[in-house]
Amino acid sequence: MTGGCRDGGRMIRRCLLTFKPFRIFVVGVGFFSLCFLMTSLGGQFSAKRLGDSPFTIRTEVLGGVESRGVLKKISDMLEVILKRMDTLSKLDNSSMVDAKRLEELSSAINRFQPAGLVERIQAIAQNVSNMAVRMEQILQTSMMQGRALRDGTASQCEVPRDSRFPECPGKVDWMRARWTSDPCYAFYGVDGSDCSFLIYLSEVEWFCPPLPWRNHTNTPTQHTQHIKSPKRQAAFRTDLSVLLDQVGGGKESLSFMKRRIRRLAPQWATAANRLDVKLGQRWRDQKRILIHVGFLTEESGDVFSPKVLKGGPLGEMVQWADILTALHVLGHNLKISMSVKELQGFLGVPPGRGSCPLTGPLPFDLIYTDYHGLQQMKQHMGLSLKKHKCHIRVIDTFGTEPAYNHEEYATLHGYRTNWGYWNLNARQYMTMFQELNETEKRSIQQNKVNNMAVVYGKEASMWKLQGKESFLEILHRYMEVHGTVYYETQRPPEVPAFVKNHGLLPQHELQQLLRKAKLFIGFGFPYEGPAPLEAIANGCIFLQPKFQPPHSSLNHEFFRGKPTSRQVFSQHPYAEQYIGRPHVMTVDYNNSLQFEAAIQEIMRTKVEPYLPYEYTCEGMLERLHAYIQHQDFCVPQPPFISANLSRLGSASGSQVIGPLFVPLPNSTALGWASNATAPTAWPPLSSLRLLVSQEGQSCVEACQSAGWICEPAHFPFINNKDALRGLEVQCEVVDSEINHILPAFSVMRRECSLQREPLLFSCAGHSPKYRRLCPCRDFLGGQVALCRDCL
Repeated sequence: MTGGCRDGGRMIRRCLLTFKPFRIFVVGVGFFSLCFLMTSLGGQFSAKRLGDSPFTIRTEVLGGVESRGVLKKISDMLEVILKRMDTLSKLDNSSMVDAKRLEELSSAINRFQPAGLVERIQAIAQNVSNMAVRMEQILQTSMMQGRALRDGTASQCEVPRDSRFPECPGKVDWMRARWTSDPCYAFYGVDGSDCSFLIYLSEVEWFCPPLPWRNHTNTPTQHTQHIKSPKRQAAFRTDLSVLLDQVGGGKESLSFMKRRIRRLAPQWATAANRLDVKLGQRWRDQKRILIHVGFLTEESGDVFSPKVLKGGPLGEMVQWADILTALHVLGHNLKISMSVKELQGFLGVPPGRGSCPLTGPLPFDLIYTDYHGLQQMKQHMGLSLKKHKCHIRVIDTFGTEPAYNHEEYATLHGYRTNWGYWNLNARQYMTMFQELNETEKRSIQQNKVNNMAVVYGKEASMWKLQGKESFLEILHRYMEVHGTVYYETQRPPEVPAFVKNHGLLPQHELQQLLRKAKLFIGFGFPYEGPAPLEAIANGCIFLQPKFQPPHSSLNHEFFRGKPTSRQVFSQHPYAEQYIGRPHVMTVDYNNSLQFEAAIQEIMRTKVEPYLPYEYTCEGMLERLHAYIQHQDFCVPQPPFISANLSRLGSASGSQVIGPLFVPLPNSTALGWASNATAPTAWPPLSSLRLLVSQEGQSCVEACQSAGWICEPAHFPFINNKDALRGLEVQCEVVDSEINHILPAFSVMRRECSLQREPLLFSCAGHSPKYRRLCPCRDFLGGQVALCRDCL
């Protein structure tokens, strides 16, 4: 066997030696033909300058300096190719693959022809550069293979078949075919050999197990790759001066956020003291948190800052200001980034490293960012999202459903958009969702003007609603109508003459206007903004349109391209469902009788200022505290809960016999059996309510109809045959598939299907042919995000 290898090596070497003189002759002829062509054609374009080399051509297409650089590049690259070919001819341990690659390379070189060369000179130069790079890679591969044979590591680089790393073989195959597609691979030592692939996939990425013969003292993994530091206790803060300094300035958007932080400082201080008492001095880990506000960076275009004083959207800035304040008040160690340069500095990534992954330990426990920030991390940072994505929390204004989040599934089934496909846990997306003291509440009620309405719409474009004249005329018969529409020199023509337009108001003046008004009326856009909640908190009744049919990506431009198929039935669904009458009224604006009846009812109704607890400063602190202390997506969790394992683990250590699910009193739902144990879960399994949807009904709708909400964290616990048996579902066959409506079953066909891809557990999916198994849960009054036992 050894003799055969040696004979093969001598044969390849003889071929290379035979190959070398002829190919060098061909390359030489091609090169000097190119030089001659450049000299001959030079005068056809323009006169040469004195001192120019014979190869410098001045044309309208290529400038003098540029053309000199291009031709110099061609000369240099051809010289490199000749040197590499000479080096390759001397190698002992080359393979037949190398010889074949050299034949392809020489064939490409022979294709250099004079015809049309000037017009394509830049493309040729790039091709030559690519060939030189490829030659370098072939050389490195051959040398690596020779070294592996000499030191005996070739047999140690067999692709492992390890159930803990099921993706490893496929990733190696991918690297074999495409490792030259990104210079980052070469940056980390990938040279085309299987050894280099496995080293990269086990030490830089985490798809393969560590190689036994490597030093693993610093080997990163998906779940351990961040800097471990001694635990510190978080202490509530009420001084916001350090936070205000961290936010910085220089932009109207940042100035707006800082004004909001200052204005609500007393409420945050009161909320911190209340929550501190409620938690009873409980230990809270202080987290190292990076906050990267991607949508306000110059690199993202920052279209928001210039519009702050012109009626532009403020909802995102309100959201970020409150998140920054809450995290600071909770006592965590924050780093705030408003640019890619700052982001690079905080992560310790040298500028200009492109998309190469971050190999060092992650210096943060959590990263809060948005979709713009995610894209910047991928493109500019070198932050390996595959390895560090468990630390990320995405502030997502419109919500991302699992079908849009799973990249491969979204691509294959038509759910791919510009915003989704990040393969995160659905709970890592955090959707957007001022309070008064009792003296202020009494003052507001005393100073209300019963016939005063304020329109929700700061931009003139919001007043272009078709048919608005009819319902505004009705409103005008009963109330004095006020607007806060931005304009520079003249009144916007879209605003009717009877509307008293105040122009764009500073925040404190808008607050005073809302405290006087009886009604805050929406035109249907923007969706789910904070303004209606502020109006309700200032004692207004919010009147909004009912959408018939509901707005979605199928019929409304705003939702097209968003990673959700959600249907919106009103301008502010949360206000309609969780606040409701008398503070919120939702009517069909196209029905003039219904609209007028609503105005008359509002005139008769008296309300107090109201804000749901979860929207108060204390409510937000409580919610974020629970998320930070209990959610950990970096801890390996079994994606599916085995029924047999779930029955193990009683206090005595013996096996518990019985069903996993038991009927709940006065309900058709099932609950988790008290004598059945499972891995530690949050929210706790005591909150689980197992329901079956109707055909065509999503789990969101099924749970809401029962007075609960759908909890995606509970899906793994119901994705089993025990759940089907507990619900007395008749299944002739039970299989597992990849589909965002699973687990589900067909009554007609008696087919039951379980979910095979945990990232596709979705509350939103529905199908007219299937009934879904839905993991509902209870919730705290005024705090829908948390269950009764979550704290």
